[in-house]
Amino acid sequence: MTDPQRPDPYFSEENTDSTPHPAPSQRPQPGAHYDPGALPPLRPDSPYPPLPQPSRARHGTGHVTSPVQQPKRAPSSGWRRVVYLGTGKLINPGESPVERYQRELTLRVNQPLRGCFKIGMLSLKGGVGKTTVTTMLGSTFASLRGDRVIAVDANPDRGTLSQKIPIETTATVRHLLRDADKMTRYSDVRAYTSQGASRLEILASEQDPAVSEAFSENDYLRTLNLLEHHYNIVLTDCGTGLMHSAMKGVLDSADALVIVSSSSVDGARSASATIDWLEAHGYGELVKRSVAVINSVRPQAGTVDLDKLVAHFAARTRAVCRLPFDPHLEEGAEIELERLTDDTRLALLELSATMADAFPLKTR
Repeated sequence: MTDPQRPDPYFSEENTDSTPHPAPSQRPQPGAHYDPGALPPLRPDSPYPPLPQPSRARHGTGHVTSPVQQPKRAPSSGWRRVVYLGTGKLINPGESPVERYQRELTLRVNQPLRGCFKIGMLSLKGGVGKTTVTTMLGSTFASLRGDRVIAVDANPDRGTLSQKIPIETTATVRHLLRDADKMTRYSDVRAYTSQGASRLEILASEQDPAVSEAFSENDYLRTLNLLEHHYNIVLTDCGTGLMHSAMKGVLDSADALVIVSSSSVDGARSASATIDWLEAHGYGELVKRSVAVINSVRPQAGTVDLDKLVAHFAARTRAVCRLPFDPHLEEGAEIELERLTDDTRLALLELSATMADAFPLKTR
């Protein structure tokens, strides 16, 4: 039982870091000025600087000069779209600040990637939406990028990742490993995966807990070695434990981690404990390349100060992203990006862009 007199080790006033941390990227509000060259701030010690912007000649007044006047982009929604179409495209109000912001995020998501980028999805506590976040992040990447994206269910306790998209095959990672010697082409691997409308592919785990518990580090590395020859982004949905046999392989091979927390105090404590464990076991550098996701699995956050949670994780990871509550996700069924709210889709775009900022310029 927790001592009521003992301060909380993560969120007490005594442990509150007074150092100002960069706030999460501010979304443009309607009518607000938007600078298309501005990118969300990163941690001061982040190894991933913002993408270089094209050099532009400027007058002393600070205005961008160009020998050719660029036409306005047509608006895609809202009253601007109504005016544009209602006047027979004679009046073009241009994009709104939000549309320009979304376009900039999409450009970041689509930046070039050489080789295979591997993302481990972690959470020490169940029920925080880790598998859901895995599916949505992978689906966002797959729907916007032209390369191949796959999510692997490495949960030893009958993972549910395969239930998030329509099931096309009953094959699992066990079948893939059994037939690995026969696979030479992408089409060979594709026969063992299911693909959703977003183009995200999922490789299911063994549904028998007695068998899936034997999924070892060597099994995971063999699976990854096969997939990285055919896919550009591999997301691994790990189990809630950190000590199961495949976890070492996941951590040793990951380029980045996504540490998922709910917006509750106990969820945040578990996420902090995950970071503590990683740092204590030699994965401190990997933590610095990690992104914390605060996922609102309930409509209301209660009395939790989400800004304090953001500041807490911002001091320990590369970036923090918040996902709002979404009624479609509460169903617990297959996930369709089109049924998500605009706020959720924008938050996913921000998360995807933040992860893409860590894409290596060269193959490791």
